[in-house]
Amino acid sequence: MSQASLAGRTLFVTGGSRGIGLAIAKRAAADGANVALAAKTEAPHPKLPGTIYTAAEEVEAAGGRALPIPLDIRDDAGVAEAMRRAAEHFGGIDILVNNASAISLTGTLATPVKRFDLMHGVNARGTFVCSQAAIPYLREAARAGRNPHILMLSPPLNMKPRWFKDHVAYTMAKYGMSMCVLGMAEEFRADGIAVNALWPRTAIHTAALAMIPGVDPRMTRKPEIVADAAHAILCRDARRHTGHFHIDDEVLADAGVTDLSRYAVVPGNNKFLPDFFVD
Repeated sequence: MSQASLAGRTLFVTGGSRGIGLAIAKRAAADGANVALAAKTEAPHPKLPGTIYTAAEEVEAAGGRALPIPLDIRDDAGVAEAMRRAAEHFGGIDILVNNASAISLTGTLATPVKRFDLMHGVNARGTFVCSQAAIPYLREAARAGRNPHILMLSPPLNMKPRWFKDHVAYTMAKYGMSMCVLGMAEEFRADGIAVNALWPRTAIHTAALAMIPGVDPRMTRKPEIVADAAHAILCRDARRHTGHFHIDDEVLADAGVTDLSRYAVVPGNNKFLPDFFVD
């Protein structure tokens, strides 16, 4: 049941107020999708642009319908209520995009336990909680033939020590998301719910990335490359395509898109900073 459009489908996107989450939401909106934008940012952040309300305006300007929902995905009761609100508002949920994430590229001695708990609470636990809460709605979508998907913005499980040694707490938290893919894809295969992961090959130019010291934004790509790859995955047949760890440019190549020049932050640049976890 592969399709070319997400028209009329309902997405629940965590961390949807900016960056990759917002780009995925807007790409779906361009098809005429409904998008529930779940994020913490209700008031403008002093260093980061965008709120769930400005994001909702952008989604509607792109051609979709939006529902901004204030949510901290560490609050499991809040997650359940947010899913209920989205399903009631749009008549169901067809797609969950687990995009919300917390990062701290610090070694063991430089990572406070509070920061460890934040990363695991948002990345691993938050992904699990959101997926758990969405499954009943996605089962309904499967029964209705609406091609349900869960997509994690998480890396392939690359177990080389180099990806652990400098930031073991962050790696553990992100790999927790990817382990959800590994397990849930098999657990819900018979239900017809696809569970896949997507990760960029290169660093992506987002406001959050700008806060990491030493990253040259000229060597990054735009979030739209991830959004277009996500769109391609979410249009695939959920019963035939599950349990995969995708890299954005490989997905686009499979879709016939090999010229990636339009995604460069600096036009004409062809030297990019590799993302973490990709050899």
